[in-house]
Amino acid sequence: MRLWTRRSKATAAGIAAALGIGLLAGCSSGATDKPDNKLTVWSLESLPPRMAATQKIVDRFEDKTGISVKLVGVSEAQLPQMIMSAAAAGRLPDAIAALPLGQMWQMYSNGLVNTRVPGEVIKRLGAGTFDANALRLASDRGTRLGVPSDAWLQLLVYRQDLFERDGLPAPESYRDLLRAADRLDVRGRDGISAATDPADVFTQQSFESLALANGCRLIDDAEDDAEGGEGDVALDSPACRTAFTTYDTLARRHGAPGTQTVDSTRAGYFSGKSAMVIWSSFLLDELAGLRKDALPSCPQCARDRSFLADNSGIVTALKGPDGREAAQFGDITSWTVTRTAETEATKTFLTYMMTSGYEDWFGMAPEGKIPVRTGTAAAPDRYRRAWRAGDMGVDVKKPMNEVFPDTLLDELAAGVGRIKRWGVEQGEGALVGALNGELPIPKIVSAMTGGQLSPDRAAHDAAEEVAALRRSLR
Repeated sequence: MRLWTRRSKATAAGIAAALGIGLLAGCSSGATDKPDNKLTVWSLESLPPRMAATQKIVDRFEDKTGISVKLVGVSEAQLPQMIMSAAAAGRLPDAIAALPLGQMWQMYSNGLVNTRVPGEVIKRLGAGTFDANALRLASDRGTRLGVPSDAWLQLLVYRQDLFERDGLPAPESYRDLLRAADRLDVRGRDGISAATDPADVFTQQSFESLALANGCRLIDDAEDDAEGGEGDVALDSPACRTAFTTYDTLARRHGAPGTQTVDSTRAGYFSGKSAMVIWSSFLLDELAGLRKDALPSCPQCARDRSFLADNSGIVTALKGPDGREAAQFGDITSWTVTRTAETEATKTFLTYMMTSGYEDWFGMAPEGKIPVRTGTAAAPDRYRRAWRAGDMGVDVKKPMNEVFPDTLLDELAAGVGRIKRWGVEQGEGALVGALNGELPIPKIVSAMTGGQLSPDRAAHDAAEEVAALRRSLR
């Protein structure tokens, strides 16, 4: 999960100013004038183990091609300011690795992205070797914004043993989810762990996953607008009001008291004090007891580290009463090329990272880096097969297909093709990026679940806040 932490409006204005000062001369060619076969690549996979793994791939690339690559780890908090400063100085990196959709769209809207190189790389590799939904989400009406590399999914993880004991069906619908949260909310255990932190995009991701399931959209499609043209902000619709009401019931009535964060929601489930949790697929290696800094701590886990993994069920797509079909929330991360990139060397590097280096790239954390390039023309399932057998974990390594059943891995792989995202499909990717900076939805969800707003008022306020932010970006 990524976070565009700075104030997005200020960031956008700063970038625009930087563009005017330092980049206009390069807008026509989109490339540096004197190629030197030296690349600078920023990576949001900045954790030390992942940086080390990426550096090994880079070293092999340098030995093979003679192209020099300076790899720089960048945290989510650093990224906006670093982009602004680099743009102003005319020293943007050539490429950025693992950039989420919202941030990529925001850079694209500010004129910082080279779209020709990704298009040529994808054509060279074969568009048919990529998941079609990933390509669609990372494109603007056919213009490739980046080369999509991998995805993570939002999951609903639940105590299957408790569900079976009480004769409860898997929580695949609003009705079954609410029923289970109520039934399993007993003394010493909450029905569910759901984020309410006003300062974290994780809260929006958790809410959006539930809202999408009920057909709640950020923006109406243009054809739904009675006046035609641009769609309207739709967060005050009946479907969205139901989503706000459901999230409020789950988090406030059946969740733990106080602000619930990315860490506390996980801790609640791992300790056995919660029957369900909404989290990303990055949870899976921790659920299996493969990370010492995030081990399951339930009473049964002391003698059996795999207890939770063995007794957890996982729902990938949820359906609400107003939803036409079950919906899957997740994110696609991409290799993004900047406007001033050294194009030929960057093209060679991205091609390598999506071929010879690809299995090691998504193999760094296969539970949260599901490959969106499924294979090659000659071996259509090559990368998906390698992913299924990939080692997951940090302190202990185990192949995913030895820890989790094939049925779950099938669901995760298929989930990439079902990912839906607020606004992106309506061409509002810049707004999505800004929402991740301003965080109006987490703030409103927090106020609602804290008892300060009714769900209907929360839906109304969310619509007004998003509409105002949208106008500010015009």
